[in-house]
Amino acid sequence: MAVAPTTIEVLAEELARALAPDRVSRSAALREQHGGGETYIPSVPPDIVVFPTTIDEVVTVIGLARELGAPVIPHGAGTSVEGHVAAIHGGISVDMGRMNRILGFDLEALDVSVEAGVTRMQLADHLGEYGVFFPVDPGADATVGGMVATGASGTTTVRYGSMRENVLSLRVVTAQGHVITTASRARKSSAGYDLTRLFVGSEGTLGIVAEATLRVYGIPESIAAATCSFPSVDAAVQAAINTVQLGIPIARVELLDEVQMEGIRRLCELKQEPLPTLFLEFHGSEASVAEQAREVEGIARELGGSDFTWSVQQEERTKLWEARHLAWEAAKALRPGCAGMSTDVCVPISELAECLRDVREDIDASGLVAAIVGHVGDGNFHVVFLLDPDDPAEIRRAQHLHERMIRRAIAVGGTCTGEHGIGVGKTKFLELEHGAESVALMRALRDTFDPDGIMNPGKIFPEPTDG
Repeated sequence: MAVAPTTIEVLAEELARALAPDRVSRSAALREQHGGGETYIPSVPPDIVVFPTTIDEVVTVIGLARELGAPVIPHGAGTSVEGHVAAIHGGISVDMGRMNRILGFDLEALDVSVEAGVTRMQLADHLGEYGVFFPVDPGADATVGGMVATGASGTTTVRYGSMRENVLSLRVVTAQGHVITTASRARKSSAGYDLTRLFVGSEGTLGIVAEATLRVYGIPESIAAATCSFPSVDAAVQAAINTVQLGIPIARVELLDEVQMEGIRRLCELKQEPLPTLFLEFHGSEASVAEQAREVEGIARELGGSDFTWSVQQEERTKLWEARHLAWEAAKALRPGCAGMSTDVCVPISELAECLRDVREDIDASGLVAAIVGHVGDGNFHVVFLLDPDDPAEIRRAQHLHERMIRRAIAVGGTCTGEHGIGVGKTKFLELEHGAESVALMRALRDTFDPDGIMNPGKIFPEPTDG
């Protein structure tokens, strides 16, 4: 149910008094911006956008929302792709972007505490001065709070893990306006329930992440990056699988299919041929990096791979990975004016080659334009459909292929999303993956944390239907 207009007027006035008039907005353009992300899913604007600057102000916002029965939708950088920030019941978009302070850094303990609005690149710049880095790198310059909310991962997950492995503790404002700390800074604990990982991936439905303490790592002595082209996607994927199965501690192994590589070539002016290509990176001592590289190069040659094109200098490596992180923009450039529909699944690595082959065959048979890019070292891959936003039939075809892809992944023991999250785009697949009893338990947990149902309603779980 939408919030009554008179209630919105009162709420806006109360918020302006509690925060400041210039940090509470009902601008149509700003509301539109805060109701959508990087997705084909239409924007659904909130009624009000607020910009808190302290954790106490977040508490105040939630208190007023509870009092007046208004939904609360946390907002980071707005880069989500499954409609996480759509205000489908109206309410307040809580933009955390101005809570962007580095709160503490302990070089000896290798951890850093930040506010939720700190972005991935801001954190990287800060940590780089001390010779350490935070490994989770989703393609977008997302905020830490958004990365926590979606359980993000990225190109280095095969070596360092996702957000679930790299968040030590959180400070969260709950739906009842309490500020809780989910854990200590210790690297392990047997004390009670693991609240930290309950909030990681909760998509703003249990509370608002205000601060996070994260694990960081020393920058390796030696880093080498390379690309290698293959005659087929099958061969490229098999090279990645063999590398992981042999226990080679590769830091990154990313697949870009021939469609994605054509987009990268055009946008980034790389010289590689438009063939299925692995982007690789090795971390360690000079000797271990050289050994890893020799082993992987041998695997690639046996599968028809080209000679490695190396990037050893930091500037060259940065350019290479910037090209990989521009995959979304590069894919969209293949069809100017298109709407991008990006989706992901993750499967056991033993099922990856066949699953990718089937998805590519479906795309080719459909006549749609779509690129595939994947974190193939951990079985996670993305499809970017490039659609005419004014062609409903084309969108329906893409949605049909999307569903086939997800059902295929779940059938072989995989998941409907490796890192994008559920949002509103994948709600109907949650029960298919987890079963009715597990989803009922998840709902019960949500209702316990948020008995008034104000926290990002309509996300993760399907909305009830009349009748």
